[in-house]
Amino acid sequence: MMFTGLIEERGTITAIEKLPDAVRLTVEGNKALQGAQQGDSIAVSGVCLTVVEQTPTTFTADVMEQTLEMSTLRDARVGLNVNLERAAELGSRLGGHIVQGHVDGTATILSITPSEDWTVIRFGLSRELAPLLVDKGSITVDGVSLTISTISDPTEASQWFEVSLIPETLAVTTLGLRKVGEAVNLETDIIARQVARMLAFLPQQNAGA
Repeated sequence: MMFTGLIEERGTITAIEKLPDAVRLTVEGNKALQGAQQGDSIAVSGVCLTVVEQTPTTFTADVMEQTLEMSTLRDARVGLNVNLERAAELGSRLGGHIVQGHVDGTATILSITPSEDWTVIRFGLSRELAPLLVDKGSITVDGVSLTISTISDPTEASQWFEVSLIPETLAVTTLGLRKVGEAVNLETDIIARQVARMLAFLPQQNAGA
């Protein structure tokens, strides 16, 4: 399944049911539910979920324990605003970048600096995820396709990156509601993940040569 990181609307979590090893979320929306059927995929703040039930204004999805551990959905609550995006259609324009809806982990908002034309948000992240980010590269934050504007030097003890958001992005996504100290979902670029995986095998291959 593929998404573009172009958010269609902000939805709201309306119900949470705890299951033995999962959570069942019900989310209210409008545009993202148009044409939705059981089994369809919808990204909820960057997490790809499968519709198991739906009404004209809501859909319900099960979130597995591993997904809860990796994402901010572990702290989901009724009334929480979330970003919604339907899966990309074959033949549609790819306006953002290739997004899978597979969250790599979370980041924490370190600062929010508004200016007249845009707002700069700095995020702190783990050293494990930091190598997968590149200056001017793509990053998905809570499901939103963004371009990294500045990134920390690899030698810095605490790793971070910044994005510059225009007013439109702040208005139509949950990023305009976020505050310093809050966590967000991160999905790094798929190409960076593939390269990192291949490089991890080089020492083993060289040792066996």
